[in-house]
Amino acid sequence: QVQLVESGGDLVQAGGSLRLSCAASRSIFSIDVMGWYRQAPGKQRELVATVTKGGDTNYAVSVKGRFTISRDSADNTVNLQMNSLKPEDTAVYYCNAVMGPWRLAYWGQGTQVTVSS
Repeated sequence: QVQLVESGGDLVQAGGSLRLSCAASRSIFSIDVMGWYRQAPGKQRELVATVTKGGDTNYAVSVKGRFTISRDSADNTVNLQMNSLKPEDTAVYYCNAVMGPWRLAYWGQGTQVTVSS
């Protein structure tokens, strides 16, 4: 099992930047895949970015070139640096971890990101 706690959500103007952090309760290198998802009002939850245990990253087309996912082994966090934010990036952002032989998924409680135009 793993507990995930997100932080860093805020209200920001379009064009601005935010850095989200997800603190895991165990070593992030024991987790197969970690990532960020988001859910806007009235929409389905969607993938934003993921990073595997081996360091491979994957990004949604809509954020590629603007967002960067990274890991910090010192404090077991996975971060999402978000630049050039757009109003359509407004959503609740969730941290996700997939691990174990059954590929169980764990979720954080979410953090609100609001981008004003």
